[in-house]
Amino acid sequence: MRNVRRLFLRCLRLGHRRKFTYLNLLTDYLRYCRLCLVSLTYNSFTNSDVVIESLFEPVYWLVDHVTRWFGVVFVALVIVLTSSIVLIVYICVLPLILQTYSTAWICWHVTYGHWNLILIVFHYYKAITTPPGYPPQAQKNIPSVSVCRKCIAPKPARTHHCSICNKCILKMDHHCPWLNNCVGHYNHRYFFSFCLFMTLGCIYCSISSRVMFREAYAAIETYSQTPPPAFSFRERVFHKCIIYLWVLCSSVAVALGALTLWHAMLITRGETSIERHINKKERKRLQSKGKIFHNPYSYGRCSNWRLFFGVETQLQWITRVLLPSSHEAYGDGLTWNAPHWIPTKQTPVLAI
Repeated sequence: MRNVRRLFLRCLRLGHRRKFTYLNLLTDYLRYCRLCLVSLTYNSFTNSDVVIESLFEPVYWLVDHVTRWFGVVFVALVIVLTSSIVLIVYICVLPLILQTYSTAWICWHVTYGHWNLILIVFHYYKAITTPPGYPPQAQKNIPSVSVCRKCIAPKPARTHHCSICNKCILKMDHHCPWLNNCVGHYNHRYFFSFCLFMTLGCIYCSISSRVMFREAYAAIETYSQTPPPAFSFRERVFHKCIIYLWVLCSSVAVALGALTLWHAMLITRGETSIERHINKKERKRLQSKGKIFHNPYSYGRCSNWRLFFGVETQLQWITRVLLPSSHEAYGDGLTWNAPHWIPTKQTPVLAI
């Protein structure tokens, strides 16, 4: 009996040993699989930003392709809305101006209105049709600061890859769906001028039609009265057109005006929209080390505006800013040395 008892205890211990042996083998196998997976996917440059960007890659792909295909729709929408406002001004507003205003005010409205309209059409057309600028493919000795991981090609200073155009853009600011084009080195001036003059045109239309808007709004409020007012079909259409004109122009003036002010601030600082975020991080990094960040592409407020518009003489503020001008942006977009007509004490640099 005692021997049987010893044999039973020995078998029980042996079973526990085999159980723990199998458990240890399974644990070792899982650790080995984890080590293989980590060794295949390990990257010393991987951080939380890279992981989040990788997870959102399908979302970026969807947005890029939707924006690419809807760019034509956005351009058509801009043309249709702008044309509708111009037609309403010519059909409804201008006849009242000619009938009620003095000769001096008529001359002012006709002159300013057509000057503003010409600048809007000219700069929008140029912003759409002018390529933003791309790094040359055939040229071998390109002054570059890095290699684009998408194009696998040298990337000059201030150049960034546009995932929508699938190209590297010289001095890229952003991809504008309302232009169906990137805003870069060669069409940045056209884009900003379009925003500026479109804002001025919307403000002009809102102010000029404010009295007619109040009268039209008051008339529309009487439509539900009993008995209804004796307005003809033409008068009802006129009231609704004036409401549409004032609401659309006022809304665009506020939204586009804010965007114009934002870009004006960037131009004053010698930055693009992308460089704004890069410089902000660099400024914080240097500030934590007790150093001061200096933007190597900024030559002073006035000089930045002169360089942006390509203004060399005082007369060119009129011929190149206030009048339609097709002159190209200064430089080739590859190197960023200041022109001789820009006073600067900075040493020319290639990149930040």
